[in-house]
Amino acid sequence: MDARRFASDVPFWMCLSLLGGIYLVLIVAMLLAQASFTTPGHLWSALSSPEIRYAVQLSLISCSLTTILALWIAVPLGYLLARWDDGNIRRFLDRLATPIDKLSDPWYLRPMRVCSVFVRLLNPKIWIDALLDIPIVLPPLVIGLALLILMQTPLGRWFENNVMGVTFEVPSIILAQFMVACAFAVRTMRASFEQIHPREEAVALTLGCSRAQAFWMVVLPEARRGVLTAATLAWARSLGEFGPILVFSGATRMRTEVLPTTVYLELSIGNIEAAVAVSLLMVFAAVTVLIVLRHYGSDSSFGKALAP
Repeated sequence: MDARRFASDVPFWMCLSLLGGIYLVLIVAMLLAQASFTTPGHLWSALSSPEIRYAVQLSLISCSLTTILALWIAVPLGYLLARWDDGNIRRFLDRLATPIDKLSDPWYLRPMRVCSVFVRLLNPKIWIDALLDIPIVLPPLVIGLALLILMQTPLGRWFENNVMGVTFEVPSIILAQFMVACAFAVRTMRASFEQIHPREEAVALTLGCSRAQAFWMVVLPEARRGVLTAATLAWARSLGEFGPILVFSGATRMRTEVLPTTVYLELSIGNIEAAVAVSLLMVFAAVTVLIVLRHYGSDSSFGKALAP
């Protein structure tokens, strides 16, 4: 029976393997095509260029600063979202919406159920979750345009005139990277804190710790793998950002040029070899990040962070 069942399952597994293998082969072919297009000489020539060296240095600095800023926001915000119990709010809203559902039992009154949906949407946690996901789902160019318009408001102009210049300057690169990377870091940290049972904090509180001491001495050490995952993911997202930087920071040589914009600039002047060489550097960085995530980060929090 087991042998017959195994034989009947073979076509199913082969079909799935074939469909999945097509995509894997496409990824491998893409990487091999890039690697075969350039030579070590082209790679060394690209790294010898002052513009590309500047782009590498600026990318490393901006991505590192963005990661630090993202963690400063992601750790407290992820902890608040993970420990925010909205059960009482949901039960209250359900009580308000239940009479509407009962009144809409006849078929001609069923459109009234839309009102009950709106009542349940009054839960503030739903809206906060949606706001935090906006940088992830929005097109990158829209984020860059929104930042550009933000700095043209009276508050943005006051900040640029009295504090520091942002638009088309190096700080705009960090801000553009931060807007997207921080969203992924928040989701990662929230998933990490949700995996830590609140009972451990409760035990620390009963032993005389304050809420802050319980967080620093119990919760945060338990979430260290999630912190590493969030930092690595934020750094990788920062390295690959192109759309917001192009709109908000521009692509000025030796000023606001990072690795993604370097690829764009080299392609615009027809220097395909240099563009491919820079893209290979980014592929190497991406592979390194994935290795760190898989071996040292939290796989569960990584998966939840990328889940829709």
